[in-house]
Amino acid sequence: MSAFQAFVVNKTETEFTAEVKTISMDDLPEGDVVVRVHYSSVNYKDGLASIPDGKIVKTYPFVPGIDLAGVVVSSQHPRFREGDEVIATGYEIGVTHFGGYSEYVRLPGDWLVPLPKGLTVKEAMAIGTAGFTAALSIHRLEEHGLTPEHGRVLVTGATGGVGSLAVSMLAKRGYTVEASTGKAAEHDYLRALGAAEILTREDVTAERIRPLDQQRWAAAVDPVGGRTLATVLSRIRYGGAVAVSGLTGGVDVPTTVYPFILRGVSLLGIDSVYCPMDLRLRIWERLAGDLKPDLERIAHEISLRELPGALARILRGELRGRTVVRLG
Repeated sequence: MSAFQAFVVNKTETEFTAEVKTISMDDLPEGDVVVRVHYSSVNYKDGLASIPDGKIVKTYPFVPGIDLAGVVVSSQHPRFREGDEVIATGYEIGVTHFGGYSEYVRLPGDWLVPLPKGLTVKEAMAIGTAGFTAALSIHRLEEHGLTPEHGRVLVTGATGGVGSLAVSMLAKRGYTVEASTGKAAEHDYLRALGAAEILTREDVTAERIRPLDQQRWAAAVDPVGGRTLATVLSRIRYGGAVAVSGLTGGVDVPTTVYPFILRGVSLLGIDSVYCPMDLRLRIWERLAGDLKPDLERIAHEISLRELPGALARILRGELRGRTVVRLG
């Protein structure tokens, strides 16, 4: 493993490059566990890391990839030894610390999750940060009291990674799911994942947002934010909740206090990056069990050489579900 392949971005005063190249162990940052990466995945944040003005990467040269799964090849950490299968997501991997688009990584052992029984390393990356975020959203909603008997649950941005996985997980749990998407050609895909009803983007993003609108959903999983979140909050039923995890629809939420103080609606913020390890382990166990989604329909595989094209496509909103990157 003296030399191996990685997708490296570099930026100078005059040039930006993003390419697969050969690097060595000496190029990797410090850590007490070395992992042979078998799979990573493609996320919107990774797409931003691959362009010069993405505002994700702080120092160059850099290896992006916020997700990875593989096998420990050496460890100085008491919880891990050679041969252990592990997952790594969050902790600013692929943002400030070299990420998963490399055949080998060196990480702090405190960031690693043992691969739970019931998942392969490939399945773990078909889930990745997107699936972890979807599962954490559902977990938090259920902690808030949500059950299938409470009524319909909305998933916004439903053809994306978080959305697709949330639809599948909720349907598996027995919820009646309404899925919103701006992609008319993907309705059959969402129905196959378990969506009972398909809504357009316009159905969940009102041109004029009322402080309180007609009550419709018991809860929502929202990776979109912006005006969509404001619209959804106005339509959540009394005592319901929205788990928000994204901002593809914008960071400003033009809402009022009325949903919160007149209907008792709760807004649950979902953070996958610094999620505490005890909760992180619980969520991954659920992802191997009662929340394991329909990965065959959701995920497809590419090679490291195909990665640049996939990163460009996710930034254009052209990817559906999850894209798994094979590293070896």
